[in-house]
Amino acid sequence: MEQSVQPTDWTERYRPSSQKELEGNDSARVRIQSWLKEWDGGMPKKRGLLLVGPPGVGKTTMARAIAIDKGWNVIELNASDERNAPAIRRAATRGSVHHSLFESYDDGERQKTLILLDEVDHLGGAFASMSEKRIHNSFIDDEEKKTTIKGDSGGKAELLNLLQKTKQPIIMACNDEMRLWGGVNWRSSQEKVKKLAELIAFNRVTEDARRRIVGRVLKGEGYSIDPGAVDLLVRSNAGDLRALIKDMQTICSITNEHIDINAVKGMLELGRRDTAVDLFPGLEKLYRSKTAKSAVSTARLLDKDPDQMAAWVTWNNSSVHTHRKTIHRGAQALSQADIALPVRFTNRAYRSWYWGSNLSTLAASVIGDVPQGRLSMSYPGFLRRGNEPWRKSGLIEKLANTCGCSNKAAARELFPPLAALHSNEITSGDSLDFSISMALGFAGDEHVALCGLNSRLKSTQKIIDTYDKQVEDEEPKIDFTTNVKDPSVDDSSVISNSKKATESVEDEKEAVEGNDDTQDPPVGQSTLF
Repeated sequence: MEQSVQPTDWTERYRPSSQKELEGNDSARVRIQSWLKEWDGGMPKKRGLLLVGPPGVGKTTMARAIAIDKGWNVIELNASDERNAPAIRRAATRGSVHHSLFESYDDGERQKTLILLDEVDHLGGAFASMSEKRIHNSFIDDEEKKTTIKGDSGGKAELLNLLQKTKQPIIMACNDEMRLWGGVNWRSSQEKVKKLAELIAFNRVTEDARRRIVGRVLKGEGYSIDPGAVDLLVRSNAGDLRALIKDMQTICSITNEHIDINAVKGMLELGRRDTAVDLFPGLEKLYRSKTAKSAVSTARLLDKDPDQMAAWVTWNNSSVHTHRKTIHRGAQALSQADIALPVRFTNRAYRSWYWGSNLSTLAASVIGDVPQGRLSMSYPGFLRRGNEPWRKSGLIEKLANTCGCSNKAAARELFPPLAALHSNEITSGDSLDFSISMALGFAGDEHVALCGLNSRLKSTQKIIDTYDKQVEDEEPKIDFTTNVKDPSVDDSSVISNSKKATESVEDEKEAVEGNDDTQDPPVGQSTLF
């Protein structure tokens, strides 16, 4: 009897094919089982699941294993597949709507098919739907009439269409929930998906579960391992099972049947992996760091650039630290980071990036002791997208067009000082001072957005009315009667005057062109050419 060929990749070789082999996230498993059981008796209210959690914790593996135990088929679309609107409709939507295409029979019983969409947060674009004509034209065989659709165009909208029409269970998995929702209208996008799909959160796998996986994999490969080596291997992993199994495969490829602690140390030194940690637990670890070295190491795993790190620390320092002197020391370090960071735009040494990042990190950790118990931290309000009045009003776009820069530059470099000048909280700004807004060509509603005022208030509406009236009063009046012919004026005299004016301009032009530009410039003056 021929033996089946084992996958060379151990993550595939030891991927659980049954619930008995699953480790971690037990509560998520129960919820998935319960939801899939609803399909046995009909169709649940929400036809999809969205599994959210860090990479490598077993989101798709768990869904697949439960479906296999139920005897269902599994069809999977991952990030490497084409996932625009036509591709999703071709691979999933059509079959999910028509039972006969996607259902099999086992002992006379109809078996369902689980449609598994992995890494949906990597779908590009917004949730705007693509025209049916474009989708239809992408299916036709005539190359001249066929529409070619590249990338992920319309993929998110087709995802919603799939969830609305499917007659088969749909499970989606994503690592970054906010990336899926998008930027400006993220709340609206979130609501659209949550109306059709239930969200289930996954956590990183516990240390005990990681130990059991190490034992199962090494036993399957015929390797033994010292207890100290197990401790080091497990503790160096942040709960990413895929990375853990890959590490074991690497170690086993350079050792013979037994793994000691030196082999694990050697692997970790040669291939140290910067595994991103969950944001809020990572921030708490940063705030509780006792040394600068540990603080910098923790900050590096948070996967935030120096500008973002400074923003997060600035926002949360006053909530975490209780002593005014401590907060003041942190503010001093953050101000130095703020001075250092823009230098990267004027030279290529990039030392400012280093100092900006490290100063922000130290401003959170070693400036003072952190109180015991749970720390109160939150998402910086000024980093939230889609909820600010200046985004809704199109203020950034107009500011960028007026100043000739990108939207990103307008949002990060131009808007903050302008908003500060008009803010009652920061500079005691006067919302009735229209000079800057009028110079930039803003409308009344854009001016109040710049001031951070609630447009629904009657007082704000009065400001808008006053602004618009002042703009109207200052606009130059055009006298349309100037183009009406005066019968007392002789046409010939007008023509004669026009000729004289033209000749005068031509004489001035010749005089300018006759100047000698080849003479040497004055001392100290340089030329362009």
